[in-house]
Amino acid sequence: MTHILNQIIAEKRREIAERKIAQSIAQLEKMPGFARPIISLAKALQSHETFGVIAEIKRASPSAGLLYPDLSVADVATGYVQNGAVALSILTDQKFFAGSLDDLIAARASCAVPILRKDFMIDEYQILESRAYGADMILLIARILSPAQTQSFAALARSLGMDVLLEVHNQTEIQTYMCDDMNILGVNARDLDVLQNDPMLHENIFPHLPRGIPVVAESGIRDAAQLVRLKQVGYHGFLIGEQFLKTGQPAAACGEMICVAQNILVSKDVP
Repeated sequence: MTHILNQIIAEKRREIAERKIAQSIAQLEKMPGFARPIISLAKALQSHETFGVIAEIKRASPSAGLLYPDLSVADVATGYVQNGAVALSILTDQKFFAGSLDDLIAARASCAVPILRKDFMIDEYQILESRAYGADMILLIARILSPAQTQSFAALARSLGMDVLLEVHNQTEIQTYMCDDMNILGVNARDLDVLQNDPMLHENIFPHLPRGIPVVAESGIRDAAQLVRLKQVGYHGFLIGEQFLKTGQPAAACGEMICVAQNILVSKDVP
């Protein structure tokens, strides 16, 4: 792994060790969120008739720096949903993305759509924690895990009723990491080694993706025309964050992209 990934994983191990001391698994299992019915993104994506936009909330990132440091999670989450987002992605990493588990709680209290806890999952404790704090699904990043870890983590999440989004970047990861408990596949156009986007990756890799599972395009979606193109290629969902957040009015930006994309589709249906 690259220097930044090594830094993130090292910090994550330290954080998890501290959280295990502060809050035991037994305490997590007693939290109200642990018994809450799950809202499935996999089902939402399969039944969604237009655009499965998964709108992301994060204040910063290693690649983009500060995006929206003073955002209100409740306001942005509510605005996203009101403007057509089918689900939310909440960054909970603190040091590198300026997020927290409190953001997950705030988003969960604000709306009734599927919520992805987006973080660097390297320990089973984080999966139990995600369930307790209100997430409906977890992200497993192939780049930072072994196939055995992903299978074990996915099985645990599915036993808790949660969806599992496996994030891959190339065909080899698809072949090596997919298993029956991964019920959503995400293709990240950003190479985590160099933190750069490949603008053609989503289209080039699609013929190699497994069928019968919802697939999500992650990173690098910049406008409605690209959204429509990837929808027509066959993607079911689209995880978009920086493009919305950097405007300072993320909910309005989300609504505008979806509206323009719908209009493009309608115009293409007209003879």
